[in-house]
Amino acid sequence: MSYTTLAGRTAVITGAASGMGSATARLLAAQGVRVALLARRAERLEELAAAIKEAGGEALAVATDVTDQASVDAAAELVHSTFGRVDLVVNAAGVMLPNPVDAGRTDEWQRMIDTNVTGALRIIRAFTADLVAAAEGRTADLVNISSIGAHIMFPNYAVYGATKAALTYLSTSLRTEFGPRDVRVTNIEPGLTDTELAGHVDNAELSGQLDGMFDALGGLSSDEIADLIAYTTSRARHINLRQLIVQPTRQA
Repeated sequence: MSYTTLAGRTAVITGAASGMGSATARLLAAQGVRVALLARRAERLEELAAAIKEAGGEALAVATDVTDQASVDAAAELVHSTFGRVDLVVNAAGVMLPNPVDAGRTDEWQRMIDTNVTGALRIIRAFTADLVAAAEGRTADLVNISSIGAHIMFPNYAVYGATKAALTYLSTSLRTEFGPRDVRVTNIEPGLTDTELAGHVDNAELSGQLDGMFDALGGLSSDEIADLIAYTTSRARHINLRQLIVQPTRQA
């Protein structure tokens, strides 16, 4: 689909080195959005930015670790000095590290909390003033990518699900603060989606179970989630599609 109303906007997209973040950046840029690409893998970001520019779009690669406040602060400064005020923020950075709780993987717990929850909060803090100012006369959007795991329980995914439930709750709560100031907050909860998340799983049994679910149920593509983000953020500014759950038909 074409989303011409997005032209001229400026977006920050975390997790832009792969998966949903990368796909969203490509699609938004193709619709005339200036995109700031934030992720840890600088080389991947530079390749994506080059591809977007070659296709006629505007992109800025910003190597950023959302678990590091100084890194986020530096990224925000570069985005502002290059593109000015931001009116669209997509929190797509995330990590999924399932294991039984009694395995005691505190390293994984901390990484998921720091990325999925605190990392999103750091980005929101960095660009809240932009969104509020932009909303005074134009459309302003915050989009958080949560997960179906926020409210459907899967064995051994307790901590991951808890971080996504926190992000879903955060999105709901932020509407009470941002909505009266005309900033839209959208929470998207994808089901099985083909991204690099599965590649981070270091438990062979759980990795095999995940592969089996994809084989049995099918999966969504990152491009399909990106299309949903573009559709949501291209609606008239008085319309907030607040909560979107999207799953493969066989999983739903």
